[in-house]
Amino acid sequence: MRLTDFHDKVESCLGARLGPTLLRDHVLTSLGGLTAERAMSSGVSLREVWRALCDEFDVPELHR
Repeated sequence: MRLTDFHDKVESCLGARLGPTLLRDHVLTSLGGLTAERAMSSGVSLREVWRALCDEFDVPELHR
């Protein structure tokens, strides 16, 4: 997954205003208590971060 695709998915599924805030502030329990931004900067794949966000925010399978 490319970074632009990741951000497009975040915006379309979590919202243009809320998505960036969630990436910065929401702690993902399935990623060891890291935020999405911290996980990505630590080398976690974009796909893995996206799946964690989908699980935590009940994103429908259609958008995963």
